Amino acid sequence: MAKTEKEELKYEEAVHQLEAIVEKLENNEFGIDELSTELKKAQQLIQLCKDKLTKTDAEIKKILDKE
Repeated sequence: MAKTEKEELKYEEAVHQLEAIVEKLENNEFGIDELSTELKKAQQLIQLCKDKLTKTDAEIKKILDKE
């Protein structure tokens, strides 16, 4: 996942990709060569989701503090 893709990826799409990875993991659909790559991708997606949630939380708190 390139940096520009990471920046443009929406939260919902990241969650969808994570769900797909988890489903394939649960069904043992990854070969040993794919496993490492997919786990790294999942780790990046998790971080992206955390970052977006943290940013959104901060924005909401800022808006509520103004009231």
